[in-house]
Amino acid sequence: MRRLEKDFMFEKLQKETGISSEEYYIAYKKVKRIKRFYIHLTVYLLVNLYLILNMRFDSDSNDLFYRWNTYSTAFFWGIGLIAHGLSVFGSRVLFGDNWEENKIKEFIQKKDNRN
Repeated sequence: MRRLEKDFMFEKLQKETGISSEEYYIAYKKVKRIKRFYIHLTVYLLVNLYLILNMRFDSDSNDLFYRWNTYSTAFFWGIGLIAHGLSVFGSRVLFGDNWEENKIKEFIQKKDNRN
């Protein structure tokens, strides 16, 4: 995003919500990190789809398709992609902020519905 567009968007948001420049900067950085993760995910999918399909249709037999070499790039890159996702979205992706509290309420409601 160009500097003028960024400044214009900040001024517009500041008028509408009263957001401070520090809050805007933090939100802007978070959005940029999320965008970079989705670009990384898209490249991961496209490259690995190409590699796997290329191995499938380029080999003379199905034997090569089922080898570890075909999927090793996707596997190890996938580990890096998961690490990138956790760094962007945090470790709360799986459990969230109030996961324990919500689960307790859910179990209590189930018990109440049975009685």
